[in-house]
Amino acid sequence: MTTIPSRNLRFVLPLVSLVSPVLAQDFLEPTVVSASRIEQEQLDTPYSVAVIDKDQIINEQMRTVPEALRNVSGVLIQKTTHGHGSPFIRGFTGRQNLLLVDGVRMNNSTWRSGPVQYWNTLDVYAVDRMELVKGPGSVMYGSDSLGGTLNLFSKSALYRDAQGFFQDGGVYYRFDTNSQSHVGRLEQRIGEGGKWGLHLGASVKSYGDIRDSFFGQMNRTGYPEQNVDLKYSYALSDTTQMDLAFQYLNQDDIWRWHSTTLSERGNNGTSWVHQDHVTEAGSLDYRYYDQERFLTYAKFSGTEGAGLLEQWTSTISYQKSQDSETRSDPRWGVANVQTFGASFQASSATGPGQLIWGGDFYHDAVKTDASDPSRRPVADGSRYDSFGAFAQYNWDVVENFNFDLGARASYFDAAWDRAYNRNLGRDESGSGNWGDISFSARGTYSLSNDWALYGGVSEGFRAPNLADLTGSTVSRSRDEVIGSSDLDAEKVLSFELGTKADWRDVTMSVAGFYTAIRNPITSAEQTIDGVDYLRLTNGEEGYIWGFEGDAAWRITEQWELFGNLTYQDGKQKSRAEIGGPVVEDTVSRLMPLSGNVRLRWTQTGGKYWVEGQVLGAVTQDNLSRRDVGDDQRIPSNGTPGYLVGSVRGGWQAQENLLVTLGIENVSDEDYRVHGSGLNETGLNALLGIKYDW
Repeated sequence: MTTIPSRNLRFVLPLVSLVSPVLAQDFLEPTVVSASRIEQEQLDTPYSVAVIDKDQIINEQMRTVPEALRNVSGVLIQKTTHGHGSPFIRGFTGRQNLLLVDGVRMNNSTWRSGPVQYWNTLDVYAVDRMELVKGPGSVMYGSDSLGGTLNLFSKSALYRDAQGFFQDGGVYYRFDTNSQSHVGRLEQRIGEGGKWGLHLGASVKSYGDIRDSFFGQMNRTGYPEQNVDLKYSYALSDTTQMDLAFQYLNQDDIWRWHSTTLSERGNNGTSWVHQDHVTEAGSLDYRYYDQERFLTYAKFSGTEGAGLLEQWTSTISYQKSQDSETRSDPRWGVANVQTFGASFQASSATGPGQLIWGGDFYHDAVKTDASDPSRRPVADGSRYDSFGAFAQYNWDVVENFNFDLGARASYFDAAWDRAYNRNLGRDESGSGNWGDISFSARGTYSLSNDWALYGGVSEGFRAPNLADLTGSTVSRSRDEVIGSSDLDAEKVLSFELGTKADWRDVTMSVAGFYTAIRNPITSAEQTIDGVDYLRLTNGEEGYIWGFEGDAAWRITEQWELFGNLTYQDGKQKSRAEIGGPVVEDTVSRLMPLSGNVRLRWTQTGGKYWVEGQVLGAVTQDNLSRRDVGDDQRIPSNGTPGYLVGSVRGGWQAQENLLVTLGIENVSDEDYRVHGSGLNETGLNALLGIKYDW
């Protein structure tokens, strides 16, 4: 049962009084792209959508892509360690959410179950804007989009709007006192207006060890990171364009702090003690990850075509990533993945509406190695192919009612050469294939020019990937999880009803959802040769439901108030052990009742601004059976609630010079986000300087 400590009531009641939930970007943006793959007014979009742009990233001094979603309702940012971050979107995380960069899939077939680190392998400072579409998006975007889809749009030269030859750039520096971390970003833009443009960027990051009021310095929570990004755009004609892009990231020595003896405080044998909430200390001397990846793509797009090709985009992409883990037990494993992708989409006015259609193909080639064959992250010598074709018709039924009907057909084929079979004690080859047809029907009814109702039903699916089929990983605190080659695809059916408005001084968005889950890929206990494992298997059924609300009020020309609130609950039926009875359990790592309130003052003319924020969550003791056993991350009696205040501000010192300041966690609370492996940063002062030329 979820309880609300009295100390948190002063946090919950003001939030409820807002009748909340708005969009993360505070006031409704004019267009969004991701929800239906075409530009639409946000009020006309039958989805819950949050937009975060590059100015918010700088002004709020956001550190990573996952942390940039921290103020979005319906999203819990779990951090296994400081260098990882995995958003739980409407109860789903990791490979059950889809991550895109400029429309290119980042999810690949080696992503393991549960919270994953891959969302933190993208440079938040290379992002122009982020668009999060909540709820299943499999019809438009394919497998994995069960909880939501995040599309990152990278920075570009914007040469179409320039006149003649141009060149400009900028530098950004961020420093925080808590961990003595330094971030530097350099950008340069050059081109000729209407003809071509080149955008170059590079980021160097040195994150130090974070501190909080309980542990003091949490050793080995810092890490280094380097990023490079490039985008070249060329006008093939007045209506067609070519984009060539490249992105690179490297991270080293990212420790899973909670798994190691570093998580002990003194010699009391425990880790974090907060009232009656206690975690267990890790037992490993070391456990760390190295990550390296790059993405390159060529995109061709055009407008004002004929027939079904009035607007079209075609993309060819290549990605390469290497993830490695080293532990002191001793154990190590490394996975190298090469991904080739191709996609096409087009849209046109057809009858009383608009037709959007297209298809995509992705091929993964995987090589792995490990300290012994039974501990390969996935099978060595693997491949994974996916094919999809989709169509959606946006029908303007009457002047104030729009109806969207979509479908996707998908096919997946996997094969592997060397997967370790623990029952046989040797490698074996294998293969599998899956097909799916998904549908979506959603609509928007405009009550007025600035107020709309929306809702609908959407299917989502996720085909089992190589990690599901052949993987061997350590999950939670110490669970050994192994794959199964006979898995079926996960399916969800989600119902949503909401309203959103953009009145002159008030914007708001309120949504409720219910997601029915079928064939979830979960784990059950199995003993092989006297050793206990968790074997991946399909569960029976389940559900997650909740509501989200956001609101923003422009009180006066200078004062603005923002707030949001989230509540979720869910159950799932599955087998605790292979061949055992079906039991019902709470959905793992549910987001507790959470929200935040912000009050901002902006000087007339916009030269100065100051903002205060209070964010918090109630105690989460609504735990699954395995949450209770995840004692290195989730304390006894659940994760305690918290109430944390921050202050930030900005000064536009000159037209080309911006200074931002912030104080996080002003009361120096020792707290952690539910499911995370370490506490959040204690009292912290931040400085940001952005200079453009």
